[in-house]
Amino acid sequence: MTHFRSQLTSSVYATISISFWGVSFVSTKAVLGKLDPYSLLVLRFGIGSLLLLLLLLIQRNRLKVSINYIPHIIVLGILGVFVHQVLQATALLTIDASSAGWLISFSPIFTVILSILFLHEKMSITKAVGMILAITGVLLVTTTRSGQSFEFAMNIGFLLMILSTLNWAVYSVLLKSLNIPYPPLLVTFYMCLLGLILTTPFIIRNRGWESLSLLTNSEWAHLLFLGVFVSGIAYWYWGKALEGLEASKVSMFLYLEPITTLVAAVLLLKEKVFIISLTGGIIIIIGVIIVNGQIVPMLLSLFTKKRL
Repeated sequence: MTHFRSQLTSSVYATISISFWGVSFVSTKAVLGKLDPYSLLVLRFGIGSLLLLLLLLIQRNRLKVSINYIPHIIVLGILGVFVHQVLQATALLTIDASSAGWLISFSPIFTVILSILFLHEKMSITKAVGMILAITGVLLVTTTRSGQSFEFAMNIGFLLMILSTLNWAVYSVLLKSLNIPYPPLLVTFYMCLLGLILTTPFIIRNRGWESLSLLTNSEWAHLLFLGVFVSGIAYWYWGKALEGLEASKVSMFLYLEPITTLVAAVLLLKEKVFIISLTGGIIIIIGVIIVNGQIVPMLLSLFTKKRL
């Protein structure tokens, strides 16, 4: 029962993180009209760092980290925070939020590919079929409407989003395998702080603070949401989820992200939902589920334990 509760708690943490990240595409898209990507990220990381530091002080956690683990945190911060967020924010300059949400669910495919290449897992016919389906879904999502017809539009935005999914797969595997012996809250704080340090020179170069006066109350609300809930709480909870579940199982929760993105994009940005993109998104999720076939036995195991 204790093991089941641990898995259930980790699942709740992962679900909350994914929900915040799903809406983050919408909030980022809403603010990018006034701020350049780097200025947006500086403010996000700044707000997130302050929140996490406050939580650490309230919980009276020590801020000291052994020098042996500083390289680990630097690598995780560069990959999971700086590179990942720069790729996504830049991508959203040219693609809509709902398409970004569908594409991020492609990340577990890269996790499987990395496992095959570096962990010597075997490629089965089932995995190959699932990958083909997922790639087909990506091609459909990256198809845009032009007049009365649909045409392929693999612009730089779609390419950056796909690269961000590969980057996230690497980050999730590293976060689990490095096994840093510190609370997720502390690790997340230093990662967010590193993101702030790395992006600050860009806001100085671009004089990004000059655009702050142009933000409306609604855009400030989006910015605060990105800083507090996305850069702060979501990363913290993702780390807590990885404490109780395997990286491959936690990555399964990425299936929920495009759903929250789609709902938020329609409600907040009034984005139109094209059948071809919706179909592509569903195909991506089906393909990823087939590739990661262990999700079915995992769910059966959970329900069996619950009944016991």
